[in-house]
Amino acid sequence: MSTPPRATTGQIVRFGIYEANLSLGELRKNGAKIRLQEQPFQVLAVLLERPGEVVTRDDLRSRLWSAETFVDFDHSLNTAINKLRDALDDSASNPRFVETLAKRGYRFIAPVRYDDAVPKVSVQVPPVPAAAGASDLPALGRSIPRALFALLQIMYLVFYILALINLDGVGIWAALNLPQQRAETFAWLVLLTAAVGIPLRLYLISGVSFDHARLGEKFLRIFPAILLLDLLWAASPFLIAHRLGIGGAVAATATLLYVPFAERTLIRMAYRNSPPGD
Repeated sequence: MSTPPRATTGQIVRFGIYEANLSLGELRKNGAKIRLQEQPFQVLAVLLERPGEVVTRDDLRSRLWSAETFVDFDHSLNTAINKLRDALDDSASNPRFVETLAKRGYRFIAPVRYDDAVPKVSVQVPPVPAAAGASDLPALGRSIPRALFALLQIMYLVFYILALINLDGVGIWAALNLPQQRAETFAWLVLLTAAVGIPLRLYLISGVSFDHARLGEKFLRIFPAILLLDLLWAASPFLIAHRLGIGGAVAATATLLYVPFAERTLIRMAYRNSPPGD
């Protein structure tokens, strides 16, 4: 069995929509240069020399750090890998390019092509199977869906906090617009759902901010409960209908009815290996 050609410093290595110019130390996406520090690029160059093969942490240490260099190697390498993944819109939990092999090292898993003065040689590495249902999602980097998802969680968190701060006003609104028994039930419902919603949103914000490996799976598992909670709070604009007007409250409620489904789509875009949960 022949061995794939090793990348040399004079080559341009292409993978997906990216290309790495090993002689210039440049990484480009769709032709546009991406800022990437020298050390993460060197890690990428070493991985591209052996696509589909395991590159151990010791291999990287010997290639990138001399014996006389006194640094926290593990921290420096982890930082370099994280910066490389950010540049490639990649993820440790759902890798498209750099796969982590626990206690072994790393492996470049995408197909690569070498371009230089010699005839082009293609190296085919078996692609990682796409998640079921992922093909119906827009092809977009993970950072944008994660940021939008976090903003939606912050929005709900603000709703809950404002409702609790103005709980007396909520009770007065309920007393004026609902029968007494229903008014009391409504006030308690606001109190309890806000009390449940605050820790839920904080968990989701922290999970997406720190890119929790199984956040997509966990979110889709509890999505029915989140959907029920979000649908209940979709009616919250009517609490301030005297300011928004009936038309404004209806428009805001219609928008909020869509939001939980937008949350699910954003999670599926950011964590594509999670089951669709439809």
